[in-house]
Amino acid sequence: MTILTILGARPQFIKAGTVNRAIKQYNSLITNHQSPITEIIVHTGQHYDANMSDIFFDEMKIPKPDYFLGIGGKSHGAMTGQMIEKIEEVCLKEKPDWVMVYGDTNSTLAGAIVASKLHIKLAHIEAGLRSFNMKMPEEVNRILTDRISNILFCPTNTAVQNLKNEGYDNLNVKIVKSGDVMQDGAMFYKDLAQKPLCDIQENYILCTIHRAENTDDVTRLENIFAALNEIAQQRQIILPLHPRTKKILQESKIDTDNLTIIDPVGYLEMVWFIDNCSLVMTDSGGLQKEAYFFEKQCITLRDETEWVELVENGFNTLVGADKTKILTAFDNTTAFSDKGLDLYGGGKASENIIKELVNYEI
Repeated sequence: MTILTILGARPQFIKAGTVNRAIKQYNSLITNHQSPITEIIVHTGQHYDANMSDIFFDEMKIPKPDYFLGIGGKSHGAMTGQMIEKIEEVCLKEKPDWVMVYGDTNSTLAGAIVASKLHIKLAHIEAGLRSFNMKMPEEVNRILTDRISNILFCPTNTAVQNLKNEGYDNLNVKIVKSGDVMQDGAMFYKDLAQKPLCDIQENYILCTIHRAENTDDVTRLENIFAALNEIAQQRQIILPLHPRTKKILQESKIDTDNLTIIDPVGYLEMVWFIDNCSLVMTDSGGLQKEAYFFEKQCITLRDETEWVELVENGFNTLVGADKTKILTAFDNTTAFSDKGLDLYGGGKASENIIKELVNYEI
C-alpha cells in the first residue's frame, strides 16, 4: 500500500512524523504474506520556515520530503490553484492508494481536491473540527476536506458529534475516533526537549500570540498586553514573538516592559517551555492541547476554540481580548487535575490510524 502525504506547515510535519513512526512500526511487524506500507511525503512549501532545515528533520526524527513544490507567499486562490496542479502531477506519477492530509491549511484542501478528482482514496486526519466561524479560511478548508474524504480520523468525541450533526452518518464515509496524533507526538518529544537559552525564573508563564484576529487589531492587542503587563508584575511571562508582531507592538507604542520577549524558538525548546511552565496563555490552537498534554492550565486569548472539551472540563478558559476576563481567569487559576479523563486517545492515535487504513474496505 502506498500513501501520499501532503504537508504544508511545520506543525503538520510534526504530526506526520508521528504517523510515519507508526508506519515503520507496522512494517517491522508484518509477516511474509502482508504488504508493507510505502509513504511518499510532499511538502507544498505553503509556509516557508527557515527552521525547517535538515537539522530540523534530523532533530525531530521526521523523514525528509520526497517532493518540495515551493508554493508559498501567494493569495489563497493562487496558492491553492498551483498546489492542485503540482500535486496532481505527483499523484499521476506515483499512483498512490491513499492521499493523506492533515488539519485545515490550503495544502490540505488542495490535496483533498486532487484525490477526489483522480478517484484516489482520501484520509483526513484531524477531521470534524469546527470553530463555527466561516470567516476563518481554515474553517472553509476543513469543512470542504471532510466532505470529500473516504475516511475521517477524528481526534475527539466532539469532532465525531460535529460530523453526525452535519449528516455524515448518511454519507458513504467512515468516521473513526482515532485520538489525537499531537498527544502521540507530545509523549515522544518530551524526552527530546531542549532547554532554551534565556533568563528563566521559577513559576513562569508561557505566552504566545500570533493569530491575525489579535495581531491585526490594535485594540485587541492593547487590551491583551495591558493584562499581561499587570500579571507580569507578579510572575515572569515568557513570550516568544514573531518579528512581524513585535513590529506591530512597537509601531502601536504598546507597553511590553514587564514581559520577557524572546525570538521564536524551535519545537523541542517549546516542548521544554510547556513542560516546565506553571501556566499557558495563548491564541494558538495547538498549544491549547499541548498545555493539556503536559498537565498545565490554559488561558486562551480567543473568542472561540475548536477544543471545546478542554473548556467544558475546566482545563481551558476562553477570555478573548477582554482585559478584565484575562485578569479574572489568571486570579482564578487552579492546580491542574486530569480528573481521570482521556480526551485525546492516550498516545495511540497513530497506531489506530494505520490499523484502520490497512483494514479499510470500500
